Amino acid sequence: MSTPEPAELRPATTADAAEISRIWCEGWRDGHLGHTPAALVEARTAASFDHRALERLPHTTVATVDGDVVGFVVVVDDEAEQVYVDRAARGSGVAAVLLAEVERQVAASGHRRVWLAVASGNTRARRFYERSGWYDDGAFDYQADGPDGPIAVPCHRYVRDL
Repeated sequence: MSTPEPAELRPATTADAAEISRIWCEGWRDGHLGHTPAALVEARTAASFDHRALERLPHTTVATVDGDVVGFVVVVDDEAEQVYVDRAARGSGVAAVLLAEVERQVAASGHRRVWLAVASGNTRARRFYERSGWYDDGAFDYQADGPDGPIAVPCHRYVRDL
């Protein structure tokens, strides 16, 4: 059995946008369907991920293996706004590499703490963050961007002290 190649990190480029959008759309659906309001599910079309991927490129870091994008993070201030790994790369260690990069970026910007929102029903993600040293700082309604304004999404705020 061969050992998987380690993931390499780099800033996202416009050439990555389509792959980021695909990974994001699939990952979002895997983690959010059944756990978020119908209005948000309706708003999160494939085209919406295309638009959001391009819009967030300046804040996006991708993980690649053999040149292929296998995951990404979007970091804004002290928030890990998005953390997604391609279905085929889940369980390979890519998520841990991406989380370490999130922590590095947030610490480098002078923050002492990093946070992210996890949909309350997304137990797979919640377990992963807890195993990675993050802790549940409580429930709150995350205000997700919707076409007609914010959509309240029941979430838990996960935090890691840096």
